[in-house]
Amino acid sequence: MRFHPRLAPIKAAVFPLVNKDGMPEVAEKLHAELQGRFGRLGFIETDAKQTIGKRYARMDEGGCPFCFTIDGDTMKDNTVTVRDRDTGGQERIGTGNVAMYLRERLGD
Repeated sequence: MRFHPRLAPIKAAVFPLVNKDGMPEVAEKLHAELQGRFGRLGFIETDAKQTIGKRYARMDEGGCPFCFTIDGDTMKDNTVTVRDRDTGGQERIGTGNVAMYLRERLGD
């Protein structure tokens, strides 16, 4: 579904690429931050099950506009991969910029 980000019931998702190497802990911290900031606007999901492709597909089906993935590079340089639902494009942003990135796109 291609809901406008402001109308999407699930605003964002945070995924650890794998369920080890400190990635789940970083994902939980980022999820808690986003939930506290944007939870009143809609759901902020997190999930560590299945392959990353299946998680992306499940969020696409639910209309979630943005997925933030914690991966090996996150552990080295404090950046996350952002995946845009509509374009499938990915970019890297700093973990400290995730809330601002989401705020700008949600119009909050």
